[in-house]
Amino acid sequence: MATPQTPYDAVLHAARDVTKLESALDAEMLGSALLGSVYAIAETDRDTAVREFVTGFLAATARRRTAAATTIRQVFASLVPSAEGTERVRPGSQAPAWSGQLGRVHLTGSWAYGDVYGDQTSYLATFAYDDEAGGPEHALVALVDHNIGITKDVFVGGPAERILDQVRQMCADDELTWFRTEDPARLRGEVARHLAVTDDLGELPGEGSLSTDRALVGARLAVLPSAADPTGPTEVGPLSAAERTDLVRRFLAAPEAARFGLDTVDGPELASLHFCLSLLLDHSASFPEADPMRWSPAVSGLFLLDWVHRRAVLDMDDAAMLPRVLRAWARYASRQRGLPESAAARTDEAIEEMVPEFARLYSTGERRSPATAAVAQLMADGVDPDDPAALDAWIEANRHRLADDGA
Repeated sequence: MATPQTPYDAVLHAARDVTKLESALDAEMLGSALLGSVYAIAETDRDTAVREFVTGFLAATARRRTAAATTIRQVFASLVPSAEGTERVRPGSQAPAWSGQLGRVHLTGSWAYGDVYGDQTSYLATFAYDDEAGGPEHALVALVDHNIGITKDVFVGGPAERILDQVRQMCADDELTWFRTEDPARLRGEVARHLAVTDDLGELPGEGSLSTDRALVGARLAVLPSAADPTGPTEVGPLSAAERTDLVRRFLAAPEAARFGLDTVDGPELASLHFCLSLLLDHSASFPEADPMRWSPAVSGLFLLDWVHRRAVLDMDDAAMLPRVLRAWARYASRQRGLPESAAARTDEAIEEMVPEFARLYSTGERRSPATAAVAQLMADGVDPDDPAALDAWIEANRHRLADDGA
């Protein structure tokens, strides 16, 4: 067979056996996988790229009359009904018996589960076709990562009952995992809101079925009711200066601060203590869903092994103080959130294990941003950042090197 001349020809070739599939679900999964290649290679606004591709495909294949062509047109129209031309798509004369069930599904249940730390939430919804000829009951699973604010992976498959049972058992066996029935409108809102961020990423997460299942997930989410508040959840703004001061005061009066000897810090160490606490609060405020009480092994690692090196200049007193402050704060935060002792202990152990690598990164400076590295060098050269004349002189003397660092 001749090599396909256009992307549309390539899709038609890949879908040549679509009519041999056993169900509408199989056809929708095939169509979603084909559109996944468009989604994956788009550089930005992937949802729009897929919609535009389907619009172009429907226009380019409008006169194709083979059973495969008319059927895959139906599949794409059911997956991306917002594309132009979908209202003109009609079943072909040789349409499979299941073609009338494309996209005709209803929700049979919705749940959510995740880790007690709040790092990730997975949403699970099960669907059945209005007619059994469409295919078996199946499940949608979407993983929302709160540390990076995206829907990190999605999956559609079955049997739905087996997937649900596996998730229930997994959560029952792990005290650091929760499981609950979820409102379908909230499920749709949370997954769609985070998917919109994912769609605009310059680079997609490397593993999972995000690309291949994205179109089918979008079609299934559209079946669910919309949230009563279309604007989504209210964003929590950064703490005010007064709120930060009050939070620090309460922490320093807590038993966790005493456990790590922070309640008696005075003299030169006191400035380092408050600087370290300000860094913890600044890091929490940098998350899409800011919460100064949300600390986990993962969040602690992001802070101690990455963020603080890129964003702050530490002196030796700060570097010596920071892991101790983090351990105390994480313990305090765990108690405030009512997490089990095992969760708090796991975070504490993880931080302790990170200390050698933190110390190495501090000593090498290899993860400093150019701006942070420049400030560190300025301080090492004994220049007072509050002295404008001295600062201007230092910048002028180091202009060439600073330009090289920023290149």
